[in-house]
Amino acid sequence: MKLTETSSSIPRAARAGWLRTLLSLLRNPLACSAMVVLLLLTLLALLAPLIAPQNPYDLTQLDIMDGRLAPGSVSAAGMTYWLGTDDQGRDLFSAILYGTRISLWVGVVSSLLALAAGTVVGMISAWCGGRTDALMMRIVDIQLSFPPILIALILLTLFGQGADKIILALVITQWAYYARTVRGTALGQIQRNYIDAARAMAFSRRRIMLRHVLPNCLPPLIVVATMRIAYAIMLEATLSFLGIGLPVTQPSLGLLIANGFDYLLSGDYWICLFPGLILLTLIVAINLTGDALRDIINPLHEAS
Repeated sequence: MKLTETSSSIPRAARAGWLRTLLSLLRNPLACSAMVVLLLLTLLALLAPLIAPQNPYDLTQLDIMDGRLAPGSVSAAGMTYWLGTDDQGRDLFSAILYGTRISLWVGVVSSLLALAAGTVVGMISAWCGGRTDALMMRIVDIQLSFPPILIALILLTLFGQGADKIILALVITQWAYYARTVRGTALGQIQRNYIDAARAMAFSRRRIMLRHVLPNCLPPLIVVATMRIAYAIMLEATLSFLGIGLPVTQPSLGLLIANGFDYLLSGDYWICLFPGLILLTLIVAINLTGDALRDIINPLHEAS
């Protein structure tokens, strides 16, 4: 069979593989439930400016006299706080919607940037081999030997607060995981017969890596990316809880939990409880989706 025929059959096989993956996900009740919850939270976060009764970032809409109202309370202006308010008088329901939006945005953007950086490093390392591979992998080993939260703490201490700063810190702490995954998968693909055939036909390195090797690295990358998004959201929440993540004018879920932590044992439990439950639900939904993808995609990838 000619290489052109083999190459033309690869997209059809890939589409069939992704279709089987989707059908397998739909047959998994736990995965379907997790994806529905994740989709619902994402839609609520994206539509926060439209459905939130209050803009928690607009100080002119806040009334300190409405601070720490219990769930279901009605303000003097006639506004019902279904989830109560925090110590600043923010409507907790609105703050959670906006906080989920920020947490998702920071987690997804940082993971995608880390994915891009790690993919480039892993592909170069796998293709070049030799000293280049050894040097890059030693850098990856050094990166992975340090706890991510320690690296993020040091970087944010140097950079300061802000969404762009925390995204940069999360990218620096995560790229090595993607580089290791891509490098291991690409090394296995480079040994395949179709790569030897592509070399014999004098295809350029760029074409071989981008059109033949990289597509076969996507299944494990998708699984790793799903897990790392959940970890990035959790790490951002931890940093914001410690007070070195996002500023107080842009409260994420972690900062909302931190604001209510001091009142947890004083009877005003809702300030910390509801943001914590949403954060827990979000991370569990992403992890369950990632677990289902790993169980389904990995056997297909190993058999391909």
